[in-house]
Amino acid sequence: MSASSEDQFKNIVSHCKEYGFIYPSSEIYDGLSAAYDYGPYGVELKNNIKDYWWQAMVRMHDNIVGIDAAIFMHPKTWKASGHVDAFNDPLIDNKDSKKRYRADVMIEEYVEKIEAKISKEVDKAAKRFGDTFDEAMYRQTNPRVMEYQAQIDAIKTRLANCMTNGDMDGLKALIEELEIADPVSGSRNWTEVRQFNLMFSTQLGNIAGEEGKLYLRPETAQGIFVNFLNVQKTTRQKVPFGIAQIGKAFRNEIVARQFIFRMREFEQMEMQFFVRPGTEMEFYMYWKEERMKWHLALGTPAEKLKFKDHDNLAHYANAAVDIQFEFPFGFRELEGIHSRTDYDLKSHQELSGRKLQYFDPELNENYIPYVVETSIGCDRMFLAMMSHALVEETVPDADGKDSTRTVLKLPPALAPIKCAVLPLVKNKEELTDKATAVLHKLKAHFPCQYDEKDAIGRRYRRQDAIGTPYCVTVDFQTLEDDTVTIRDRDTLEQVRVSIDEVTARVLARTSMANLFA
Repeated sequence: MSASSEDQFKNIVSHCKEYGFIYPSSEIYDGLSAAYDYGPYGVELKNNIKDYWWQAMVRMHDNIVGIDAAIFMHPKTWKASGHVDAFNDPLIDNKDSKKRYRADVMIEEYVEKIEAKISKEVDKAAKRFGDTFDEAMYRQTNPRVMEYQAQIDAIKTRLANCMTNGDMDGLKALIEELEIADPVSGSRNWTEVRQFNLMFSTQLGNIAGEEGKLYLRPETAQGIFVNFLNVQKTTRQKVPFGIAQIGKAFRNEIVARQFIFRMREFEQMEMQFFVRPGTEMEFYMYWKEERMKWHLALGTPAEKLKFKDHDNLAHYANAAVDIQFEFPFGFRELEGIHSRTDYDLKSHQELSGRKLQYFDPELNENYIPYVVETSIGCDRMFLAMMSHALVEETVPDADGKDSTRTVLKLPPALAPIKCAVLPLVKNKEELTDKATAVLHKLKAHFPCQYDEKDAIGRRYRRQDAIGTPYCVTVDFQTLEDDTVTIRDRDTLEQVRVSIDEVTARVLARTSMANLFA
């Protein structure tokens, strides 16, 4: 991460704390590593993100329905899914610093450093050649760049083979060959690489031992699979159809870091789409494009999003791609689209002894459907929104001079507060009474906030910082003609409108329907 990117990331974290979006969990006890609480504005933004996803998935599709499955499930669920035997990360310890790391992540970070060298060479060449610069040609012909790329390809191939084959010795050998050092101590004194299961376990009631073992679910998908027939029969859905769910999941991450990007308790928005065997790649491509459209509809620049095919596939998949977002610390996974084949339903059918088949009236046959999954982390989506929306810009102040403001340019439909009502001054009872009446008129339609503390300019800045699209100012003219000044967060334009017009104006800009236009 460059110095400017690191500063940007620190600004996001401090802004979230200062303005009531996210707090460290149990902070009065010095907090708990990688656990966070969403504050008053954070919970509103998070709920709006979930609502946008739910509307796009469930309400906009006739053949997708929702469920809310329990976090605790029968332990055999996780045996069938492969999580008991195969849900592992490769762990390595440094003997000198006593720090613990994921071996694959250390190798990936080494690759990123080589990629940064390529970017540096490309940037230098772009400045040297100006408008005539052909980046693609330069990458294919420059000897130094080609050498770097060959290193990257070789390392990625070895890493993918080690991960696919569970070759822990191979990972250790690769770390040693690349001379990867502990970032804390600089030491290269490593332990062996070993598998670390990521599931949290607990006990059912007072039953000790394996009989009473329960797991906190590491994903929400299995709750959908075990309810496949229940949902299909009660909703009379025909294949292809989908089941969507939003819920908490838990993973005992070796290294949880980068704020809310990787946590041990997080929220997923997942949809499993059941299709005829043999048609899965058609729907895989469909959902790949549909999910990218969902992100772009928020106004996220196309260059901040990209597809990244998986170098090594999970045991259940025959195709997998990530939608990556450019966070301050680089492009990272935001959402995954996976073709899961019939692995899950078949495994549950075998272990439970219950048939999980669909009778297709058009083909007049029973089969286990194949599944195409879309899975996005709600917390990561929150961080992506904050990363893109939080900006500093120079704007004219009340005196016409330039000043700097911090503004959270969230899509209006996702903004925690849609409209703030501000009396021009607070010590005039007639103004505060009128402003309170305006507030009560508006808050039945969308989230509003009343603020009378400090000068009006400072209150505007406070609303900018939490992303409020509109501020309505009640002044002395309001008492005469029932008009108010409405200020736009992004253009700073202020117009005089009647109180009766405000609701329609705010709704027109902040409605979720705008994202589906």
